[in-house]
Amino acid sequence: MKDISVLVLRDFENDFDSNANTLEMNLLAESAGVEVAYDYHFKRDKPDPRTFMGKGHVEMLGMCVAENEANVVIFSEDLNPSQIRNLEKSIDCRVIDRTQLILDIFAQRARSNEGKLQVELAQLEYLLPRLTGKGVEMSRIGGTSGGGVATRGPGETKLETDKRRIRTKISALKENIEKVVKQREVSSSKRKEMNVPLVSLVGYTSAGKSTLLNKLSDSNVEAHARLFATLDPTTRRVNIPDSNSIFLTDTVGFLSRLPHGIIAAFKATLEEAKDSDFLIHVIDAYHPDIQNQITSVNDVLGELNIADKPTIMVFNKCDLLQNTSDLRALVGEYEHACYISALNGDGLESLHEKIKEVMKSIFLKVKVILPFDKGDLLALCHKSCEVTFLEYLDNGTYIEMSIPRELAYKFQDYQIL
Repeated sequence: MKDISVLVLRDFENDFDSNANTLEMNLLAESAGVEVAYDYHFKRDKPDPRTFMGKGHVEMLGMCVAENEANVVIFSEDLNPSQIRNLEKSIDCRVIDRTQLILDIFAQRARSNEGKLQVELAQLEYLLPRLTGKGVEMSRIGGTSGGGVATRGPGETKLETDKRRIRTKISALKENIEKVVKQREVSSSKRKEMNVPLVSLVGYTSAGKSTLLNKLSDSNVEAHARLFATLDPTTRRVNIPDSNSIFLTDTVGFLSRLPHGIIAAFKATLEEAKDSDFLIHVIDAYHPDIQNQITSVNDVLGELNIADKPTIMVFNKCDLLQNTSDLRALVGEYEHACYISALNGDGLESLHEKIKEVMKSIFLKVKVILPFDKGDLLALCHKSCEVTFLEYLDNGTYIEMSIPRELAYKFQDYQIL
């Protein structure tokens, strides 16, 4: 049975930000399979320590829940355990907060063993500080899928609220995820040995990353206009016309105020972006809150220490715009940027050119003659560079190749014009 919810939104001073928050929370609820019966808006500078919203609003919320026959109330903010308890007692309805809603979506989306491990870790780390004083609330967390939104827990079938047991399970999950990280490092290393640039698609959730991956690689990766459709990274080889091919990886979509625990838990997935030679940042050009979405993605990239990687800014969904003059001006603000429609393929030629530009900036084409006693450098050529021509001469090994810019100094004494 589908959950019926009342969505509680604390509005900002700026109406534009409030409207953007309302739209995003409704999309999150829809992505979780929840029907939103009513949006309850309120303004409050300082949250009430007992109920977050204050006594008067709680009474009005209770009437709203009854009128709409809702069985769950979703808050657009994060609540502490006592606030959830007090609200549930007052309105006689299940209450979940923003992080719980996001975690529920992640629990529904995870398909691979890796994704399930990461979701479970994020859920347990969210629950751990909320164990004290919890009673019936924890008993709702079950391993089945029929309990409703935010009840798809990490598989606890009894009231297991002992912190030591939870911490033990968290430690075991982290160990398993660390193994996944090492496996990814091996896979990434093998791809690097193929001398093909590694590129990651990053961007706000539902910006069109998976659609772009499909269009560029002629594949059929699952792509939906819903939030967090992609949790498990997918890598495809993409041929760039008149240039080298690349390995392109689709990563989990970002979100404003994405809980830090989720970023930490999905470290293994996001390691793909850290290992990349450069990034393609996909932006929904049709969204009214473009700048905040760009900022949110850049904030997460900063947390991963990869904000300084070469990045192509790709403004997607240009086919939905009647006038692209503002978009063209926005594109002009970035060193490497273009606008496209991943759905119908418009602008892909411009993207190909931007990819070639960036590859030229991070890979140098050089010609060298390596003395025969420089076997270590010859091995480096085959491991980390793209060798396009090799010939053994009387005075050494003649090589034409593309090399990462950071390795250029190792060959500078042997370069020829």
